[in-house]
Amino acid sequence: MPTILQSLQDSDIGFLRIVARLWGIDIKANDVETILKELSAALLDPNLVREVIEALPGYARSALEALASSGGRLPWAVFARRFGEIRAAGPGRRDREQIFLHPASGAEMLFYRALVARAFFDLPDGAQEFAYIPDDLVPLVLQSQDRIPGPSGKHPSAHREDEPLGRQALPRETIHPLPPCNRLVDDATTLLAALRMGIPIPEMRVPSGVVMEFLEAAKILLPASRGARLAQELPQLEQVRLFLEAGRDEALDQLTRAWRAGETFNELRQVPGIECEGDWNNRPLATREFLLNLLKSIPLGSWWSLPAFIHGIKEKYPDFQRPVGDYDSWFIKRFSDGAYLRGFGSWDEVDGALIRYLVSGPLYWLGQVDLAMPGGEDVVSAFRRRRERPHSTNSTIAKLHVSSQGRVVIPRWLARATRYQIARFCEWEEEKDDEYRYRLTTGSLKRAVGQGLKVNQLLLLLAKNAAAEIPPAIIKALKQWEQKGTEARLEAQTILRVSRPEIIEELRKSKAGRFLGESLGPATVIIKAGAHAKVVAALAELGLLAEELHVE
Repeated sequence: MPTILQSLQDSDIGFLRIVARLWGIDIKANDVETILKELSAALLDPNLVREVIEALPGYARSALEALASSGGRLPWAVFARRFGEIRAAGPGRRDREQIFLHPASGAEMLFYRALVARAFFDLPDGAQEFAYIPDDLVPLVLQSQDRIPGPSGKHPSAHREDEPLGRQALPRETIHPLPPCNRLVDDATTLLAALRMGIPIPEMRVPSGVVMEFLEAAKILLPASRGARLAQELPQLEQVRLFLEAGRDEALDQLTRAWRAGETFNELRQVPGIECEGDWNNRPLATREFLLNLLKSIPLGSWWSLPAFIHGIKEKYPDFQRPVGDYDSWFIKRFSDGAYLRGFGSWDEVDGALIRYLVSGPLYWLGQVDLAMPGGEDVVSAFRRRRERPHSTNSTIAKLHVSSQGRVVIPRWLARATRYQIARFCEWEEEKDDEYRYRLTTGSLKRAVGQGLKVNQLLLLLAKNAAAEIPPAIIKALKQWEQKGTEARLEAQTILRVSRPEIIEELRKSKAGRFLGESLGPATVIIKAGAHAKVVAALAELGLLAEELHVE
């Protein structure tokens, strides 16, 4: 950083005299060069530095301490937001109104004492404006801090990492504890099966897009497979197999490790209620590591207020995910009205919402925390770091059920690899509680066989994992389908019945004859698909009004 001499060298003579006056330095010279040399030398007197800092009011000393504890510089946007702006004033107004005697902020008070300067510094991402303490003043400021009590009467210090932010939850914040979440690996299994089958992903407890990102972070899916609908588009099939065959705890550990180290998993772009546009980088890994370190200081097993924790971060580390204090270049839109969320005024809706989502989303789904809600409100108000993850049921005692109508009910605790394989033979029905429900159909069997599966594999899986003997009729039906294909078919048709066979004959001779299909009797005929209205019109031309019956 520039020295005090370099920081002052472009200042006008009036500004130099103001600095000297506020430091109590008597300058006799009248030329800028001499004044600059005398003043810069005097400002490096350790005793004088201490006297000037000791005379500062608390708000100005806090600003100086913040800079010193940050290596002597802070992005100007961050510094100005916390400690105030410096009013724009030319030499004429400055000297006429003597605004330096009535500073509007701590930043302005330090600026007119040359304890703080502002300049642009080159960074890898381009030039950025900073507030800084001149380089040769930094050690003197730090030395003075060691000797001068802080504004509160205590020695100034930054927030200790082992001191938790926020406070313990109040009883009203923990009225409704939520059940522990242990569905992530189950939802991952469902998603992998749907992708493998090429069917739409059903609604799950964890949003499917987030499950995708967990699997991508673990290298089970590649990013290019997002939204894949064909089996051949699914990469890493060996990784899929290993994940499905792993125990539930082992699989969850795999996802947790990948998430903690994942550079592609981006919580900010998952936050409900907002939409991130563009390809700007919010450094999700660095942000996640910072927040997880703050969470470490919260006592295990203690309910902690989530709003108070978020407020503590806003007060102490508001720029935790914006190291340069930039609140304007990210394009983030609010879903409800399409308004763009810019400026520090949107902190709660963006940065605060990210903290809330991290705790009530990924950390909850990974079994790291418990959550609670207050009475009468559907919002998470408290969380508790878990000493151990939620208990996993032994999959060896879980058994599936097969009905004589071809329905298969699989408990959630059955081995995930088994459910994955059986699901690929079936049509999926709505999930109920802790059960997955499927139905065997000719269409689902055709799809499975088309992907290289065999009916005998299904029979072996059902027999091995069923709670009771498989209904003989189902075994017979599956084997016969494999040998002979579909032997019965249900079709929805439009049927025309008339009072006299002669009407059918007249219709066949008319221009509507091409719309008549197979005869089911002398006075009954099938109407071809899509020709219903045309046949009704043809009957009207024959002087007949047709009664239309709709069977539900």
